[in-house]
Amino acid sequence: MQQRTIQIANLQISNNLPFVLMSGLNVLEDIEVVREVAHSLKQTCVELDIPLIFKASFDKANRSSVNSFRGPGLQKGLQVLEQIKQDYNLPIITDVHEPQQATAVAEVADILQLPAFLSRQTDLVVALAKTGKAIQVKKAQFLAAHEMQHIIKKCTDSGNDNIVLCERGSCFGYNNLVVDMLNFGIMKGFGYPVTFDVTHSLQLPGGLKDAADGRGGAVTDLALAGMSQKIAGLFLETHPDPSRAKCDGPCAIELNRVKPFLTRIKALDKLVKNY
Repeated sequence: MQQRTIQIANLQISNNLPFVLMSGLNVLEDIEVVREVAHSLKQTCVELDIPLIFKASFDKANRSSVNSFRGPGLQKGLQVLEQIKQDYNLPIITDVHEPQQATAVAEVADILQLPAFLSRQTDLVVALAKTGKAIQVKKAQFLAAHEMQHIIKKCTDSGNDNIVLCERGSCFGYNNLVVDMLNFGIMKGFGYPVTFDVTHSLQLPGGLKDAADGRGGAVTDLALAGMSQKIAGLFLETHPDPSRAKCDGPCAIELNRVKPFLTRIKALDKLVKNY
C-alpha cells in the first residue's frame, strides 16, 4: 500500500519520513506551566531537529469524576492555544468533543483530534471532516485496528482524506490497557500516517479512587517498541512535575527527561527507516 503524506502547516507527516512529535500537556493548566512546556519542547526539538506539533486540551470532557479538573473551556482555551501558536511558531493539535465546537477549533488548530472514546460518533466525525482540516483519529480502546476503516470512510465520504491514525492501547480486562504491535501494520495498510500515543497507552483506567492511574516509568520501553514499527509520529504528554499535573500525571514523562528520551527515539526512527 502506498503511504500518504499529510501536510500540516510547514510539516509533512508520513510513515516513510522522519517522525513528527506531537507533545505538550494533557490539559491546559496555568499559563506559566503551558509556556514552560512549550518553550522547553521547542528548544529541545530545534536542537534535535525533530518536527514538533504542540498539543493540549482545552476541555477534558471524559474525566473519571465530576470533580476532576477539565481545563479552561473552549473560548479561553483557544485563546491560550492561539497565543502559544504565535509566540512559539508551532502548529497546534487539540481535541474536539462536540460537533458544534469543530468550526471554532478549526480556526486555531492545525490538526483536529477525534478522541478515542468518541471515535465512532458519526456526527462528530462528519463535523470535523467538513472543516477541511487534518484529523487525527485516536483508535478507541474498544475497537480492533481493522475497524478504523469505517471511521476513515466517514471522513472521506464527508470530503476529507487528510487523516492521521493514532494507536493508544486496547482494553485488557478491567483497569488495564495493552498495545498490540500488530495494530501498527494493520493501520499502515490503510495508507495513512500512523502515530503512537505512548503516554495514554500507559494508563490504568479507573486505577485510582477517582482518576486513571498509569505506568509512566515504562514510557521509554513502550515508545521504543512502538517506534520500531516504522511509523509517522509519536504522541507524548509531559509536565514539569507529573505528580502535580491536573490530569493523567501518572502517565506523563517529566519535562527534564524529554531530551534524552527523544535522542533515543530519533536514533531508532532513523535506523528503522533506513533499514
